[in-house]
Amino acid sequence: MTYLIPVIILGVCGLLAAVLLTVAAKVFYVEVDERVEKISSSLPQANCGACGFAGCADYADAIVNNGAPTNLCRPGGADAAGKIAEILGTAAAEVVPMTAVVHCNGNCEATQTAFEFDGVQSCKAVKRFYGGNGLCKYGCIGLGDCAAVCERDAIVIRNGLAVVLPELCGACGQCAEACPNKLISIRPKTSKVDVLCSSGANGKQTKLSCKNGCIGCKICEKKCPVGAITVNDNHASIDYTKCTGCGACADACPAKAIHKN
Repeated sequence: MTYLIPVIILGVCGLLAAVLLTVAAKVFYVEVDERVEKISSSLPQANCGACGFAGCADYADAIVNNGAPTNLCRPGGADAAGKIAEILGTAAAEVVPMTAVVHCNGNCEATQTAFEFDGVQSCKAVKRFYGGNGLCKYGCIGLGDCAAVCERDAIVIRNGLAVVLPELCGACGQCAEACPNKLISIRPKTSKVDVLCSSGANGKQTKLSCKNGCIGCKICEKKCPVGAITVNDNHASIDYTKCTGCGACADACPAKAIHKN
């Protein structure tokens, strides 16, 4: 009996706990629309947040329950949008293919390092020391933090500079988040012109640190027929919603900091 009583008490407690859990499961049960799971399964499961939601499951839930647009998954592209439309029984929404672009052209021929860094070989680690080890403190550090987070191997380091391979890029934006100098943006693949400089220094200082740098002369701004390019913080930037890809800015740039693709 000495051993039997504790066993009985434990068994009764376990039984009560099981009953309470069963009742709670019934009371607090929330019916889940099966379309949420289907849509979530049709997404690439990158959980990159490029759609504006925490992950693929949250995006799927937002589509079904809150009417979120069905074409926000950049890594999934038109394929994912088509599958979602099929599940919902709606017409497929248009998807504009996007890609990342590195706004820097400070390769080994154009600029140099100011000192050798023998610590952890990452861009973020180097950035903590004097803002970076390059002559240009605004340029690509070139140690590949962006490439390390890219699940598609769409970024490579060439000649000391990060280069995006558009044919592989899913535009998830993780590379942009990883870059400590914030040199990477996402733009439509159909865009034909890019400013490959992000220097905030004045023209003289920029040319001293990088041969390929934008000097902020505003010639490009004056030549653009649609007002798509402006100069702020000593460097040019393009509004891709306005740019027609005519290339007038690239042709006029004396520093050749603007490239036509």
